[in-house]
Amino acid sequence: MEGLKTYISENKERFLNELFELLRIPSISSIESHKPDMYRAAEMWKKILLDAGADKAEIYDTPGNPITFGEKIIDPKLPTVLIYAHMDVMPVDPIELWNSDPFDPIIKDGLIIGRGADDDKGQGFMHAKAFEYMVKTNQLPCNVKFLIEGEEEVGSVNLPKFCEDHKELLKSDVILVSDTSMIAPGIPSITTGLRGLAYWEVEVTGPNRDLHSGLFGGAVANPINVLTKLIAQMTDDDGKITIPGFYDDVIEVTPEERKKMAQAPFDEENYKDALSVKALSGEKGYSTSERTGIRPSFDVCGIRGGYTGEGAKTVLPSKAYAKISSRLVPNQDHEKIAQLFKEHFESIAPKSVKVEVKILHGGQGYVCPIDLPAYQAAEMAYEKVFNRKPVPVRSGGSIPIISTFEDILGIKTILMGFGLESDAIHSPNENYPLEQFFTGIEAIPYFFENYVKLMK
Repeated sequence: MEGLKTYISENKERFLNELFELLRIPSISSIESHKPDMYRAAEMWKKILLDAGADKAEIYDTPGNPITFGEKIIDPKLPTVLIYAHMDVMPVDPIELWNSDPFDPIIKDGLIIGRGADDDKGQGFMHAKAFEYMVKTNQLPCNVKFLIEGEEEVGSVNLPKFCEDHKELLKSDVILVSDTSMIAPGIPSITTGLRGLAYWEVEVTGPNRDLHSGLFGGAVANPINVLTKLIAQMTDDDGKITIPGFYDDVIEVTPEERKKMAQAPFDEENYKDALSVKALSGEKGYSTSERTGIRPSFDVCGIRGGYTGEGAKTVLPSKAYAKISSRLVPNQDHEKIAQLFKEHFESIAPKSVKVEVKILHGGQGYVCPIDLPAYQAAEMAYEKVFNRKPVPVRSGGSIPIISTFEDILGIKTILMGFGLESDAIHSPNENYPLEQFFTGIEAIPYFFENYVKLMK
């Protein structure tokens, strides 16, 4: 790729200014009041793609948030790469833990700091700039399509129907995504597997109103007490999930594959130090990497009820709530697991309370074979810029739409991420190293170059 490093160097300041304009839009998909911001982000992405050299870019409405689609077709006979990214971001709570305004991005200590810096505005934006370089220098070797959605952080609920309705529009040979991480700085990796996801909201109702804890405590069931006891029953002392039927479809990874996975560099002490924890926890008989890559998990994502304000208020609450998620491994069906949990959790509730489980969203797991030409192209691209081959890894995270792409469009996805564990995605002070951002822009054109060569 002639002049690639020079092009990046000469345009660094402009790239960052444009990215910061995108990061300033508070496109939080889970909060209805931010719906106008979702359209601002969609319009911004339309402009980004057109300015980069797309032949066309359009915004599509859905029952939820908008989708931006763009494309450049240089020859219908050539391969077509569909780039997927998302414009929506997670809420910023707890805001008091941010060291700067989450929607006023800054650069500090070599890091871009702001909500969406990594997930996924920063990583998605890399593709727009890599595409721009290839177009402006007449080195684009194939057709490119962009699909930028606005609901990834809430389960991509409307994207499957969009895919069904626009199969011809999205017709491609492979999907390329940067929404995952590398093992460590300087140690590239390609995510070959994603866990699936099931997500619920639980509501526990006791008395018909909040009660005085002195007058009623000990005689009336406390919904928070009951909720925490029910949650505690969902896992045993060995970290195994106790929901009946939960493991029925889990495919055990062979000893040979586990041995290969163990070759990936991992320093447990550094891992603990980075998280400020003294010990790790999880399912007995599995390493930390295996617990987050090839085994399912069960977690309470949030819990509320009663009085949590300043000072004391002796109240026995009427209601308690919890947000609960389970990461699933490939072959576990998220709809089946969602129903198993709902039936089990509601069935073990005591008669002193009413328990209702709402199934919010979910998605299937995904596995990508490492013998695909597109995987090999990504491998060669990483090796070109990092001077070492990437390690194939299975991620503990979920991108529910990836398996849906395969089901509906019949296309495999290459997960070519550049984020780092330290980027604090979904957390206060989300960040993205400048080095990773610019290295990503450098690596992506080599994927295109190698992919087209391997497809001939």
